[in-house]
Amino acid sequence: MARHTLVNPPDWTRRQFVRGLGFGMLGLSLPQVLQRQARAAASHTGARRCIMVFLFGGPSQIDTWDMKPDAPSEYRGEFQPITTSASGILCCEHLPHTAQRAHHLAVLPSVTMSGHSIGDHHADTYYILTGHKPDRSFFLEGINRQPLPGDWPSIASTVAYLRPAGGDLPAAVQLPALSGEVTNYINPGQFAGRLGPAYEALLIRGDLDHPRDLKVPAFAVPDGVSEQRFGGRQGLLANLDRWQREQDSVRSFEAYSTYEQQAFSLLTSPASKEAFDISREPEDVRRRYGEDTNAQSLLMARRLVEAGVPFVCVHWIGRRFGAGLSWDTHSDNFGQLKDVLLPVFDRAFSALLDDLEQRGLLDETLILVAAEMGRTPKVGDPRGGGNGRPGRDHWIHCQTALMAGGGIRGGQIYGSSDRIAGYPADRPVTPEQLAATVYHGLGIDSLMWVDSQGRPQSLLEEGDPLPLFG
Repeated sequence: MARHTLVNPPDWTRRQFVRGLGFGMLGLSLPQVLQRQARAAASHTGARRCIMVFLFGGPSQIDTWDMKPDAPSEYRGEFQPITTSASGILCCEHLPHTAQRAHHLAVLPSVTMSGHSIGDHHADTYYILTGHKPDRSFFLEGINRQPLPGDWPSIASTVAYLRPAGGDLPAAVQLPALSGEVTNYINPGQFAGRLGPAYEALLIRGDLDHPRDLKVPAFAVPDGVSEQRFGGRQGLLANLDRWQREQDSVRSFEAYSTYEQQAFSLLTSPASKEAFDISREPEDVRRRYGEDTNAQSLLMARRLVEAGVPFVCVHWIGRRFGAGLSWDTHSDNFGQLKDVLLPVFDRAFSALLDDLEQRGLLDETLILVAAEMGRTPKVGDPRGGGNGRPGRDHWIHCQTALMAGGGIRGGQIYGSSDRIAGYPADRPVTPEQLAATVYHGLGIDSLMWVDSQGRPQSLLEEGDPLPLFG
């Protein structure tokens, strides 16, 4: 895939450019740089959209895509590896459908946060979703650290800023919940932060008890406002603004005119409502994905990218208690994975790959599957309570991510871990590199942003794209 850059002096690296170093030396003003940045994105011929599947809680790498059958039993666990459709790639026996589609995948078994995080869902979620290391406040406040207006924006919001959808569709969508809601600790990193509310991802809410019930709060007309009155008067934006603030119990922020206009457009656009109407999908397609809120969310993600939404992030949700309902498998790791988590993921993710391929969308849609952490290589977790079947604790030193579509060369493994999937052995991959790879795949090779005081900044100062394309 060709690289799209704004300037091409022979001695400049991509990192130097995206950090904003020296474009004054090239005779370019900031407006000219930003204008060329927009033209580069418009001329991009690779991936035009991205689906990120965020497996909140942290799945076990050694029990999924980085199995170690020759490791001692206290590490390798209960599952057996199976061959896949790609030579040299093995996976867990409980991922049979995805195994037959491994020729689409790039497997990254050496993702690491060592030295830059603390094994905490808050800090690690921020790191993986923004591509920025957690600052000192995460270490001081732990799970009490709140999302802040000055945080770095999520990858979703950065794409929304640099790759607007056009028309009435939002540039970024998140579903089926805010990450961390089930534990009552809303994770930083999933918001627009310093970019401002105009670039927040539109939230679609799901219901674990009613998997097919996916709702867009922004499409609900405020109480006391008739459809006729609402449809005929754009002056209701002030009421919408007040209502929006009342509805948002998690964050309080000033609503800008662009945010208000987007809300009004979503509420009045037939095209937007049709794109979000998952009930239009044939019954056999819905069943193929599976009767689970996360599975139906992946189907909604396909529907949205097909309509033209540039970035959709599915934040996997589950109940806080109960076997088989969370990737945070401190207890009964093998039972949770075998009985619920892996079968649901396997069915839904393989359906997504098939669906995109059959519709001719896979080459244009970049897919990233990642989590905020892995699990301890050694079986057993004191935090699991010591009763019942054993679990695995948090582990920041090594985990596995998957990428597919959007020009990714399928059937490859990039990097490797040691003999117990504990640490990278070759070509470690950082969250910065994952973020850079997504931006590059979308044709975004310059990440310049101008703050409210007119100061240019880069939205990703570290990390180069991984050589996965071709």
